[in-house]
Amino acid sequence: MTPLDEVAGPSDHTMRALVARLSRPHASGGAVIERAAIVAEGADAAAIVAWIVAHAGEPEAAVPRGPARGLHGARLSGGSGAAADAAPRRYVLPAGALA
Repeated sequence: MTPLDEVAGPSDHTMRALVARLSRPHASGGAVIERAAIVAEGADAAAIVAWIVAHAGEPEAAVPRGPARGLHGARLSGGSGAAADAAPRRYVLPAGALA
């Protein structure tokens, strides 16, 4: 690897292999990759997410929680906007994105 490669970042082939290693099959026929697996890769996490988004990957929609119950339920559960502000738990790549 040359110093220019280190500045430019990993190649498309290298990043595709990394994402393929971290992902698993998804019910849609594509692949899914957990955010925890991306973060565990360390400094390359932002580059991995950028590669996924550039190759038609999308954050999986968060499942809305039911309303909190009781007098102080909203305060204890973080309110209604907490799920919307959180980072996505996984990213879904379409079929053929890793081929």
